[in-house]
Parts: sequence; C-alpha cells; structure tokens
Amino acid sequence: MSALHSPPRPAALHLLVLLLLIQGVSGLAGGLALSLDPTGEAIGLPLIWLRGSPFPDYRLPGLFLLAVLGAVPLWVAARVWRRRAWAWPAALMVGLVLLAWLVVEIRVVGLQDDPPLQAIYGLVGAGIVILCLAPSVRDDLADTR
Repeated sequence: MSALHSPPRPAALHLLVLLLLIQGVSGLAGGLALSLDPTGEAIGLPLIWLRGSPFPDYRLPGLFLLAVLGAVPLWVAARVWRRRAWAWPAALMVGLVLLAWLVVEIRVVGLQDDPPLQAIYGLVGAGIVILCLAPSVRDDLADTR
C-alpha cells in the first residue's frame, strides 16, 4: 500500500512517535554529554552518585544512553512512522528498556527529584508502553506487510 493511499494514522501512533523522538533526542544529548565528560559535571551529575556502583565514572552509562536510549528510539520512531510490522515490538522494547534503566538507576544512585528527570522519563517510558498496547496502535502496525 503506498503512502498516498494508506489510511490515516491514529492519534495514539502520532503520540508514540513523539515520545520516541523525545526519548531519542534526549538520550543522544545526555549520552553524548556523559561520554565527552565522564565526570558528569557538565550536566550536573555528581560522581558521588556512582559510589557503590560498578562504574568509576559516567562513560559507560553515557555510551549506553547514547546508543540504546538515544539512537535506537530515533530509529524505531522512523520505523513506526513508516508502518514496519516489526516496529511495534521494537517500540514496546524501547519503553520497557527505559523503565528498566530507571529502576537500575534509582537502585544505584537513589531517587533524585532535583531535577525530577527520573519521574519525567518514567512517564515517557510508561507512555511508550501504554501507547504500544493501545488497540489503535497495535492494529495500525499489525496491518502492515
């Protein structure tokens, strides 16, 4: 089915793509910042938060953020927009990985509320998962070949 003749996309799919783009852009920005300055000082993350973790600095978490929670969500957003059938499980996985990342982060560095980034990204991750489970999104992406 060509793009000119495809049925309109549901609003939930538009919102899913938006959340994937927000996660991707912020993951790239945060991951790049932590990769370039593994002390975390440039973005206000004290190294003391990593005490007791397996990480001496923010380089490895930054690289994970850059690749897995930055580049991948952008790639998945493009695939969701193009209605690739396998994009649905990929988008769901992005949401679940983001939520798992936050659980591990909170266990390692504790719950931080200034700024409330963990809460904001928890909402983004939950939103991605919920939107993936919305019947309109599942049906729209399942209808692709």
